Amino acid sequence: MTATRIIAIRHGETAWNVDTRLQGHLDIALNAHGQWQARRAGQALADEDIAAIYSSDLSRAHSTAQAIADYNKSDSSRQVRPHTGLRERGFGIFEGQTYAQISQDWPEESRRWRQRDPHFAPQGGETLTQLRERIHHTVNILAEQHIGEQIVLVAHGGVMDALYRLATGQDIESPRTWDLGNAAINRLLWTRDGLTLVGWSDTRHLDEAALDEASA
Repeated sequence: MTATRIIAIRHGETAWNVDTRLQGHLDIALNAHGQWQARRAGQALADEDIAAIYSSDLSRAHSTAQAIADYNKSDSSRQVRPHTGLRERGFGIFEGQTYAQISQDWPEESRRWRQRDPHFAPQGGETLTQLRERIHHTVNILAEQHIGEQIVLVAHGGVMDALYRLATGQDIESPRTWDLGNAAINRLLWTRDGLTLVGWSDTRHLDEAALDEASA
C-alpha cells in the first residue's frame, strides 16, 4: 500500500474562539467546553488503528491531541509528537485582537485579510501562500514516514483550511464554503501524488453527546 490515511482535527474551543479574537502563534488554553470536545473526540477515535499522533506545539492543540492519545487503544499512539509545522497561521500584529478591533485599527489590512489576498501578511505574520506551503511541506514529511498506516494530525482552523484546499484543489483566494469546527473529525488520504478528501467535518460525536447531556 502506497498511501497514508490521515485523521485531521482542529483543537477544541478556547475562550478566544468565543470572543472572535485571533490567536495565531499565541499559546491559548482550551476552555471547559473545549476540554469536553477533546474528550469526545478521543472517545470517538478510541478504536481507530493509529500509528502516530502529531500535534501543533501550541497547548490548545496539544491538549486535544493528548485526550485522543489517552483514549486510543493502539500502543503506538500513546505519545503525542509536537511539530511546529502544524502551528496556526502567524498573524503578527493581529494576534490578540478581535475581528472588530482589526477592522477599526487597520481598515486596509483588514480588507486584504478578509478578501484572502494570498500575498498579504499582517506585520510580523504569514501570507496565505506561506501557510499553504508550510502545511504542504509538513504533511508530506509526516505522511511519508507512515505509508500503509494511519496518523492523526491535531492543529488549527487555518491548517484545516489549507488541508481542505490542498485535497480539493480549491484556490487560496476562493471563499470558504466548508466548516472548520472545533474537534470535528476530518479524513484524508495522502500519496506521493497529493492529498485526497475522504470525509469532512464529522461532528456526530459532539451532537450525540450534547443530546445525552441534555437528557441526563
